[in-house]
Amino acid sequence: MRGNGIGWWQADSEGGFRFRGCSSQYRRIYRVLGSAGIASLEKDTQGKDVPNFHGEVRMRWTRDNLYFLFICPYDELYLKPAPTTRETNELWNWDVAEVFISANFGDIKLYKEFEVSPQGEWVDLDIDLHKPHHEVGWTWNSGFEKTARIDSVAHRWYTALRIPFSAIDHRSAKAGNMFRMNLFLSEGPPSNHREITWQPPMSSTFHTPERFGLLELVKEKQ
Repeated sequence: MRGNGIGWWQADSEGGFRFRGCSSQYRRIYRVLGSAGIASLEKDTQGKDVPNFHGEVRMRWTRDNLYFLFICPYDELYLKPAPTTRETNELWNWDVAEVFISANFGDIKLYKEFEVSPQGEWVDLDIDLHKPHHEVGWTWNSGFEKTARIDSVAHRWYTALRIPFSAIDHRSAKAGNMFRMNLFLSEGPPSNHREITWQPPMSSTFHTPERFGLLELVKEKQ
């Protein structure tokens, strides 16, 4: 994963976050992320190849933020009726892209979860697996920002996330910082549901932190 201190929206002189329409926005993301780190999403929860599926997550970092771009093929979307722009609890019951991440290596049961749907719905959670109902962490607010769009012709959907480092780490962002992380996609209706992972949890739940991978921030190559 690479970073050079230049964010997607640095042209906004006051540090704002502005979108200028879906199609131009995603052309812009592809251009900026051309040399970014790429993680493949091809395995199911048990580590088996998902037939005829290749998803990608492109990642980049700046001084203040961590960026993710999910590129998600689909056969049939399973979308929540009547989507809302407000935070949507239990979004994981529908098609969704998910980031689980933490800088806490002392207690792996503590981490943050970020979800975005193809319709742009979202939820962020402060996960504490010591609690019997860790989903109550959805009342936490990270301040992360997102966008999403569906390309019905290509049968892909895309979502981009901008996560403040202050929401996931007490340290200043710098090369060498390490995180525990996993990435997931949920795709398709119950009759044809697929769960795709970066690091297979080898269990029936994504919430298996001992199976998370590692993410290291490195400098942009000159």
